[in-house]
Amino acid sequence: MGRAAGGNFGGMTRATADPVRPSRLAVAAAGTLLTLAACAGPEPTEAPAQQPTEPTTEQPAPQAISAEGTLAPPEQATNAFTYDPALAPVGARLSVEAEESDGSTEVELEVDGLLPDRGYAVHAHARPCGPTGQAAGPHYQNEVDPAATPEQASADPAFANPRNEIWLDLTTDAEGDGEARSEVPFVFTDRAPASIVVHEAEATATAAGEAGAAGGRVACVDVPFA
Repeated sequence: MGRAAGGNFGGMTRATADPVRPSRLAVAAAGTLLTLAACAGPEPTEAPAQQPTEPTTEQPAPQAISAEGTLAPPEQATNAFTYDPALAPVGARLSVEAEESDGSTEVELEVDGLLPDRGYAVHAHARPCGPTGQAAGPHYQNEVDPAATPEQASADPAFANPRNEIWLDLTTDAEGDGEARSEVPFVFTDRAPASIVVHEAEATATAAGEAGAAGGRVACVDVPFA
């Protein structure tokens, strides 16, 4: 039986495969994948882990006060008094600065116009100045001497000392000016001194039975420690 041209074989026609078609399908599939990838967008990335932060404690700002006054007789004085103009002349000036920080208190005193080349015992007192030197009350004590009374001031060195009280003894120069500084290991809470008193003694006594004694009160300036 003869073979017909054009693919006829015994009266039957056999279809031949299109060699181009598989290539077109592959291109179409690749295009679809690219389109899907473009729509999907970039893969999400994980955010970096948050590092724990240490809590911060805000430190309180140091508390500072200042006061100054010009000595005047009690009947004319407002915040600075002289009780003995021969030792604390009218017109002399007292300036006080105090600052609390880290559990301690620093107090500075400057004087101008007192007697030249002389020592003065000076302390912080419990109450404000007044018409007489006694108005200022006793020395301020951080830890109060239980044996002290209004009639008998503390004289026990365990309480009457420059670490439990505020002592600012000084010596003036040839112009009658001077300064003193004291730092004590406490701050003021529910109690605070209210004045600085200048005494007639040239230095504060420290011996047992007389610790803190400094003679008469010759001048006083009010200081708002609280």
